[in-house]
Amino acid sequence: MTQVRDEIDRLDREIVRLLAQREQRIVDAGHIKQSRDTVRDEARIEDVVAKVRATATANGADADIVEGIYRDMMERYIAHEFTVWDDAAGSAEKGKARA
Repeated sequence: MTQVRDEIDRLDREIVRLLAQREQRIVDAGHIKQSRDTVRDEARIEDVVAKVRATATANGADADIVEGIYRDMMERYIAHEFTVWDDAAGSAEKGKARA
């Protein structure tokens, strides 16, 4: 059992490393998008879900579990991206007011 748990711990560290990279791309997107209305993109969400379901199936994972995890993760990242966008927009407005 120790070996199994050690492997799970190793996988968790790798997953978190990848999530940190994904989060940075979310921050990048929040700075690039011109409009707050573009932060949430339903078509993109469904595209990601379709891709991860296919990847899950191809790798022997339960596609329903993976979809649920991804939908929850995307909702949290979308909320974070709104915060990033709002902060960036607020900073831009403050910069204009000083000019």
